[in-house]
Amino acid sequence: MRNSLERLVVVITGASSGVGQATAEAFARRGSKLVLAARDAAALHEVARTCRELGAQVLVAPTDVTNADAVKDLANRAMSFGRIDVWFSNAGVGAVGRFEETPIEAHEQVIRINLIGHINDAHAAIPIFRKQGHGVFINMISLGGFASAPFAAAYSASKFGLRGFSEALRAELADERDIHICDVYPTFMDTPGVAHGANYTGRKLSVPPPVYNARRAARAIVRLAERPRNSMTVGVVADLTRFAHFVAPNTTTRLVARLTSRYLSRAPRIAKSHGNLFRAPAAAGGIDGGLRSPARIPIAATAVCVLGIAAAALVLGGSRSPLRRGRRTAR
Repeated sequence: MRNSLERLVVVITGASSGVGQATAEAFARRGSKLVLAARDAAALHEVARTCRELGAQVLVAPTDVTNADAVKDLANRAMSFGRIDVWFSNAGVGAVGRFEETPIEAHEQVIRINLIGHINDAHAAIPIFRKQGHGVFINMISLGGFASAPFAAAYSASKFGLRGFSEALRAELADERDIHICDVYPTFMDTPGVAHGANYTGRKLSVPPPVYNARRAARAIVRLAERPRNSMTVGVVADLTRFAHFVAPNTTTRLVARLTSRYLSRAPRIAKSHGNLFRAPAAAGGIDGGLRSPARIPIAATAVCVLGIAAAALVLGGSRSPLRRGRRTAR
């Protein structure tokens, strides 16, 4: 199946910055009609202005995806274009901190936005897709959907849950030939997400290189709308991390936890913050987060690094396995 993107009606949640904004602009360049949703109305109008300058018809619909009724209203407003062809479910937040030092209400809010919000999106979109006989629902997950992130327990839970939700929904719709549930698993993207997110560590946060341009993820999402497939990774690190986690999940996660703990012990001190968990950020972030290094890190070097971690995880995990301990005891 290949969809022509010109005049396609595309709903994007989490459209006010980062990958959501980059994706809106990418669809605008292809002549799609856009329905942009997020909590921050002012930021949405700025994104809409840019998209209109690119030639797109745009409807702005400020929406909190944790409110199921509000998401239903969003779908109804989008239907003013006569149909919905693509729904990009992109709203997402993060909260970084030791599990017990992160307020329980923060954990709950991460789950509400990252998981329940996407379920609300699908619950509004799927009946419309069934009625019109076609539609592409694209879930923004992350490499966190198959490799957990220590010091971001609720984020990990939400992404693992979202992957399971997508798989279940895809199975239910298997007989609907022209309805597609697609997942996107990007590696670290250069967006304002880290700066906007909740931080309970008391330390300045960053992400390890390589960090990719958010427009790369946007191009992948446009390709999914054009040629739907079940899942797509963005960035070689996502594939390598997935492999490392498959080889030795527990040991790989412990290694990541140690590296994160070491980084946090040395990072500059800052005030703890709820970030954008409970309200839109004070300042719109735009697409870029300023996280990319000026020096380009070769993909080969990245591959060697991640595969080295995978090999170490395999060796360490194997040396600690019950089978190995049993053999040593027998001798």
